[in-house]
Amino acid sequence: MDAAAFCAFLHHVAAFTLAGALIAELALFDRDLTLRSAIRIQRADLAYGIAAGTVLAAGLLRVFFFEKGAEYYFHNMFFIVKMSLFLTVALLSIYPTVIFLSWNKHLKANVLPQVTDSQFRRVRVLYGS
Repeated sequence: MDAAAFCAFLHHVAAFTLAGALIAELALFDRDLTLRSAIRIQRADLAYGIAAGTVLAAGLLRVFFFEKGAEYYFHNMFFIVKMSLFLTVALLSIYPTVIFLSWNKHLKANVLPQVTDSQFRRVRVLYGS
């Protein structure tokens, strides 16, 4: 497999992983949070972050080195809209990630983290539910 094909493969696998991790977070983040589900949410969020970074890195490698070239893509409105949406979602995902990371101290002590009503509502709004 040549480098371009591997980069395309990695890009697509990471995109599907990103979607799966986001779906897992949505399914697990519930009002009846348990220690086990909180840990799983943190793991899914880590997978989400790694997958998002991989999608971005592999995508940029494809743009600049393996596909039609940056000049083609940066003059393509679909590509610009897609990148804008990707970056918007990345920025919106910071809030849930900060909430999930704030649970570390509690989870290490085997204590269920407390999620306030406003935190719960904000995260659910960001997930679109």
